[in-house]
Amino acid sequence: MAFLFNKSTLASHLRSTSQNTQDSVSLSRRRFHVQPGPREKALLAEDSALKPFKSYKQSVKKLRKVGDVLTIVVVAGCIYEIYVKAAVREEARKQ
Repeated sequence: MAFLFNKSTLASHLRSTSQNTQDSVSLSRRRFHVQPGPREKALLAEDSALKPFKSYKQSVKKLRKVGDVLTIVVVAGCIYEIYVKAAVREEARKQ
């Protein structure tokens, strides 16, 4: 009987400990919103001197599509060349 008593108190202790840690974790994750000050706003403002160095999504997408098309064309050309050489060899063997 003492074993069951110790087991139940241990379980209740673990439950209460886990609840306490969950409460402290939820409080530590809670962030309060604070308006940025003038210095932070100045740092976050868009700088016209940096515009040429920014990559824009549309231009990156276009460049990626061009690269994909070029890759497909090169692979198709290589496969065609291999096929032609194989066909020429096969013809040479038959003669």
